[in-house]
Amino acid sequence: MLGKDYENQDCAIARALEVVGERWTMLIVRDAFYGVRRFNDFQAHLDIPKAVLSDRLAGLVDEDILERVPDPQHTGRHLYELTRAGRDLWPVINALLAWGGRHRQTNSRLFRHATCGTRLDDAGHCPECDVTPAPEAIVTERRRGRGRKRRDPVSVALQEPHRLLEPLET
Repeated sequence: MLGKDYENQDCAIARALEVVGERWTMLIVRDAFYGVRRFNDFQAHLDIPKAVLSDRLAGLVDEDILERVPDPQHTGRHLYELTRAGRDLWPVINALLAWGGRHRQTNSRLFRHATCGTRLDDAGHCPECDVTPAPEAIVTERRRGRGRKRRDPVSVALQEPHRLLEPLET
């Protein structure tokens, strides 16, 4: 089994990869930006084994990327919310989406500046307002003709435009 650290690397990228470099982790963080907060919703949308999801969520909480809070609607259950450190990962998520869209497969989602409705460029910049909006000022929407295959509650909720970080109602 591969180790989870790069102890001989004196590099900020190595330290960051120790936290977010595992295969499922960035998809969990992406979904948290989309407003996913419940274990069952992460599990259904990602098709991730429950034990793996539990381990990754615990690690993200331990590393202060996610915060685990009581779910007021379900006694004994928890919600997962991005911390400040987690929110600081938005430029990374956006860059990976843009790179993947250019070099692998067209992204199924578009991102718009909530203030003016202008589509953001690959760098997350609004050319109309000449700003790079914070995640909470970004609306994501399904690209026409994409994203209709999945029927899990998160995919269904994301059929409509949705502001990043706003909790999804599933």
